[in-house]
Amino acid sequence: MALHEGKQPAPHGGMNPLYVDNPALAAGVTLPHTRLGDDPLPADTALRLVRDELMLDGNARLNLATFVTTWMEPEADRLMAECVDKNMIDKDEYPQTAELERRCVTILADLWNAPDPTAVMGCSTTGSSEACMLAGMAFKRRWSKLGRTGRPNLVMGANVQVCWEKFCEYWEVEPRLVPMDGDRFHLTADEAVARCDENTIGVVAILGSTFDGSYEPVAEITAALDALQERTGLDIPVHVDGASGAMIAPFLDPDLVWDFRLPRVASINTSGHKYGLVYPGVGWAIWRDKAALPEELVFNVNYLGGDMPTFALNFSRPGAEVAAQYYTFVRLGRDGFRAVQQASRDVATYLATGIEALGPFTLLTRGDQLPVFAFTVKPDAGYTVFDVSRRLRERGWLVPAYTFPENRTDLAVLRIVVRNGFTRDLADLLLADLGRAVSEGIVTAPASGTAFHH
Repeated sequence: MALHEGKQPAPHGGMNPLYVDNPALAAGVTLPHTRLGDDPLPADTALRLVRDELMLDGNARLNLATFVTTWMEPEADRLMAECVDKNMIDKDEYPQTAELERRCVTILADLWNAPDPTAVMGCSTTGSSEACMLAGMAFKRRWSKLGRTGRPNLVMGANVQVCWEKFCEYWEVEPRLVPMDGDRFHLTADEAVARCDENTIGVVAILGSTFDGSYEPVAEITAALDALQERTGLDIPVHVDGASGAMIAPFLDPDLVWDFRLPRVASINTSGHKYGLVYPGVGWAIWRDKAALPEELVFNVNYLGGDMPTFALNFSRPGAEVAAQYYTFVRLGRDGFRAVQQASRDVATYLATGIEALGPFTLLTRGDQLPVFAFTVKPDAGYTVFDVSRRLRERGWLVPAYTFPENRTDLAVLRIVVRNGFTRDLADLLLADLGRAVSEGIVTAPASGTAFHH
C-alpha cells in the first residue's frame, strides 16, 4: 500500500501521547478557561498540565519584592499538609489547634513586653491586613463611646500599607495622612500631634515602613501624645503596625522601646507570614488587655458543638498556618530567631554596601532596621530605576521600582527585601548581574538578540 503523500495532521491534536498516561486522552486535552470540561482527567495528568502553566510564574526565591516567606523546612511543609484540612474556627472539634493559637498569642505578648501576657486579648488572622482592620475597628468603637459627634479620623503617615486606607474607606473614617517631605519619609511625633483632635480615634505608627524598611519613632510619638493629653485632656491610643518589624526588633533591637512598655500602645499586629517565617496565610493581632478591646466586638458563637469567643473578619480557614507558626516558635526559640533575623540583616547591609560601591546608585536606607533597603539612580546615570528593574528581570531577579507618594512623587526608587533563605552567595550573584549591567553602560534591554539562554 502506498504511503499517503503530503503533510499529515498532528496525531492526538498536537499533544505528545507519551506526555499523558492515557494516549486516548491526548486528543481532547484542553485546559478549561471559561467553563468546566465535560470529562475528568487522571490526577497525575491534571497535575502535570497545571504545573506546566505555573512554570510561567517568577521564581519565588528570587522575588526581592515580597516580604512574604518563600521557604520553610521540609518538616514544616509536612506539618502544614497534615493540618490543612482542619478548620481553624472549629475550636471544639480541634481543641489542640486552638490551644496552639492561644500559646502563640501569649508568646507574642511576652515578646512584646505586655504587662501580663496571660491577660492580653489576641487572635490569629489571615494576615496583617485583617489584623489592622480589627485594630481600627476597636479604635472606632472605643471613640464612639465617648459621645463625640464629629467625623472620626485616623492619623498615620502616607507610607502606611494600603490596608489602612481600605479600613478608612470601609468604616467611614477620615484618613489624615501625613505626607512625605524632603528627606522625611515617615511619620514623626510633631506631624502626628498636629493632626489630632477630639475626633481622632487613634494614631498608627509603623515599625518597618514598606517603602524603605525604616522604623517610625514610636516612643517619640507616644511621648508627644502624652504631652497632648496633659494640655488638652485628649487620650488618643496608638496602634503599632509591626507587620515586619514586630518580629525583628525584639530579637535584634531589644533596647528599642516601641511595644507594650509604652502605656499608650493599645494594640500591635504582625504578619506571621513575613518575618514570622511562615508561609502565606497567618497574621496576629494583640491588645494589651481586655479594656483595650471593646467587649461587644467579641462574639460568643455556638458552632459545631461548642461555645467559643471570636473576633475576626474571616471565619473558616485552615489551621495549617497556625500550626506552622507554633512549630517555628518551638523549632527556633529566642536564640534561633535572633540568628535567622541577624543573618538577614547582615546580608541586607552587605548588599546595600555593595550596591552603593557600584557608583550610579544612592542609598536611602541601609537595611540596618528591617533587612530591607531602598536606593535610587543618580541623575546623571543615563537610565532610570525602571530600566534597572527590567534588566534584572532578564536574569530572574524581581526587584520592584516605584515612585514615592504624594509630595515626593519626584523620587523613584528600587527596593530589596532580604528574607530567610536569601544567602550571601545569592547576594553576590545579584551584585554581579547588577555590576555587569552598569559596566555595559545601559540597563535597558537590548533592542535585538536573545535575552535568555539555558
